[in-house]
Amino acid sequence: MDNHKYDALKIENQLCFPLYACSREIIKQYTPFLDELHLTYTQYITMLVLWEKRSLTTKELGNILYLDSGTLTPLLKKMEAGGLLTRMRSREDERNLVITITEAGEALKERAVDIPQKVMACTKLDREDAETLYRILYKILGQKNKVQA
Repeated sequence: MDNHKYDALKIENQLCFPLYACSREIIKQYTPFLDELHLTYTQYITMLVLWEKRSLTTKELGNILYLDSGTLTPLLKKMEAGGLLTRMRSREDERNLVITITEAGEALKERAVDIPQKVMACTKLDREDAETLYRILYKILGQKNKVQA
């Protein structure tokens, strides 16, 4: 019997597995810092976009975060109830829901400013390895590589 025929089906030969496992481990590193802000990881990445963009449509947010409306809708409702953002129909096109950061959401930015450094310290990657990994992951996602300075 040809045992090599099924080598591609071994978990250690799956590109998806270390990506999945690393993603879970990195998100786990965020948890204690985000708990202090009463945010989940998905809420945190939403806030990252809002701190940068201030206002955008649900569709734009979904494209940036690789999330569908079925995931975003309950997330945004909960964040709106928490006072971090508002959701309003666009005046130009009522089919679009515009998400806008509130003052309370903006104020959270100051409390979150050190989180990326704290999580980076947990990864044990030096800057060069982190930049290489960042480029590779965005290459997989098909995005323009833009390593943070």
